[in-house]
Amino acid sequence: MHTLTMIDAGAPYGIATAPDGALWFTLVHEGRIGRMVPGQDPVIHQLDPADGQPMVITPGHDGAMWFTEGKFGEIGRVCRISADGVVTAHAAPSPYGIVAGPDGAMWFTQMQPGAIGRIGPDGAMTEFAVEGGGMPSFITVGPDDALWFTLNQANAIGRISLSGEVTVHPLPTEGAGPVGITLGPDDALWFVEIGAGQIGRIDTSGKITEYPLPDRAARPHAIVTGPDGALWFTEWAAGRVGRLTPDGTFDVQPLPSVPGEDGNERKAEPHGLTVGPDGAIWVALEAGALARIG
Repeated sequence: MHTLTMIDAGAPYGIATAPDGALWFTLVHEGRIGRMVPGQDPVIHQLDPADGQPMVITPGHDGAMWFTEGKFGEIGRVCRISADGVVTAHAAPSPYGIVAGPDGAMWFTQMQPGAIGRIGPDGAMTEFAVEGGGMPSFITVGPDDALWFTLNQANAIGRISLSGEVTVHPLPTEGAGPVGITLGPDDALWFVEIGAGQIGRIDTSGKITEYPLPDRAARPHAIVTGPDGALWFTEWAAGRVGRLTPDGTFDVQPLPSVPGEDGNERKAEPHGLTVGPDGAIWVALEAGALARIG
């Protein structure tokens, strides 16, 4: 069963669960951040400037939420927002993915310069170049206390140690275009290939396995490990949520269309997803809603 929560304030893109039991989400086209406790009305915070394009959001070590404002071609921001909506910002070139690292710092990708950034607990920022650029996208913590990230244009998966040493693992499929990445239930890294229509798995030795989707044109975008020990991912082009067990079994669930202001139904356009505070899978639909799976 799928339940929709309409978000009249804009187009949800990234979504994450906070330590306080609320769902936080970005409204990418409107320059807003939303907070919602399941069963209650969302609270929307307007950002300044309003055209920063907030994208990926994640909980930090400090109990606040951190998010990126990409604005390709211009200096973007990595921001911290507290429960009452107070924002602290750090300038950074075209940031996208962000995660709380095992060292107490926030680590993020920089798409345009092709680098990985780090903001320490003291606010100091460090940047580590990725040879060849490659447009780093999503980033997550691995089982080895390193950070693992996708290189969308370099067709590869990267690893960066806490000291800044970068290793790149090329993918076997040309044009795969990896985007989302997450730590799986088996201590491997699982990622989506938006260009090839596949789910990939890489272990800490660098061994890569790829699983073609039943619909290779589905354009998978984001991926998380669910409470059931399976990998859940969004299929942006197909308007579905997919599920993959570690043994390679696929299942897909169509998402409902979203009523538009003009009375016409809009395609869901699922992007980010997270395990909610209620244990269900929640999905950000750019069409203007949050979807609860379960």
